[in-house]
Amino acid sequence: MRVSELAKKANVTSETVRHYTREGLIVAKRDPNNGYQLYDGVALQRIQFIQQARTLGFSLKQIDDIFQHADSGDSPCPMVRELLLQKVPETKAKIAELQAHLNTMEAALAVWDQMPNGTPDGHSICCLIEDWNHEEDGTTTTDTQEP
Repeated sequence: MRVSELAKKANVTSETVRHYTREGLIVAKRDPNNGYQLYDGVALQRIQFIQQARTLGFSLKQIDDIFQHADSGDSPCPMVRELLLQKVPETKAKIAELQAHLNTMEAALAVWDQMPNGTPDGHSICCLIEDWNHEEDGTTTTDTQEP
C-alpha cells in the first residue's frame, strides 16, 4: 500500500502516516521502480493499535516502548498495565482541576451577570475581569496587580 492507501484504510491522514514513519512507529519499504513508500498489513495493524492506545491516553513515546517490547518478543502487557495504573490518578487529578476551573468560570459568569459592560478608557481593559473578586466563587486564587 502507498501512503494514501494506508491512510484511507486506517482512517487517518497521509501526514499522520508520514509522521508515524518518521517516528519509527511504522516501517515502509521503497519501491525500487519509483521510490514510493510501500506499507504492508503490519503497518495498518500498528496504526490501528496506535489509535486505540492514544484513546487510552498513551503517548507516542510510550507506544514506541510497547512496540519495542513486542518486537523483542517480550510481552508489553505488564508495562501497559503499570502505565495505565499511573494514568488513572493523573487523569482524576486533571478532571478535578478542570472541574474547579469550570466552577470558577461559572462563578465569574454569575457575578458578571450583575455587572454592566464597560468601555476601555486607557486605565481599564475589561472591567468584568478587572473588578471581579476571585474570592466570591470560593476559590483561593491570588489577586495580583502588575504595575
